[in-house]
Amino acid sequence: MATFEGRFTDLGQVRIAVVVARFNDLVTAKLLSGCLDCLSRHGVDTTAESSQLDVAWVPGSFELPLVSQNLARSGLYQVVITLGAVIRGDTPHFDVVVAEASKGIAAVARDTGVPVIFGVLTTDTMQQALERAGIKSNLGWSYGLEALEMASLMKVLPGH
Repeated sequence: MATFEGRFTDLGQVRIAVVVARFNDLVTAKLLSGCLDCLSRHGVDTTAESSQLDVAWVPGSFELPLVSQNLARSGLYQVVITLGAVIRGDTPHFDVVVAEASKGIAAVARDTGVPVIFGVLTTDTMQQALERAGIKSNLGWSYGLEALEMASLMKVLPGH
């Protein structure tokens, strides 16, 4: 029996794209900061001159799948990270955006074979979003770690 796991080794040449929703940027900028901190501490060059990392900003979480798909299809990246924050309001808009963003992001990974990390917070309040973006913990760090694990795992899977 074979066991396949991401081991966070040989990540020196990994190329990562991060797609960030500008809507609720008070939250998403903090997620990005946590994500970049994690990547940097694990050896990824996150400087402005980096050849390992690119960041794309989109208007909102609804647009994350399209840009993620274009980046994944480019063949330049081993993993794509999506960062967004959708906060429930008084209308059904929340449900529509969350459903389409999550389905779209999952479809990108399935259709391209490139891991796409779902880093979209879905909360009832701004306070809950801020708690998850740095007040209590920063899930951006976790999304960065997931990306590194998936990039490493994909390298050891048969057929890759």
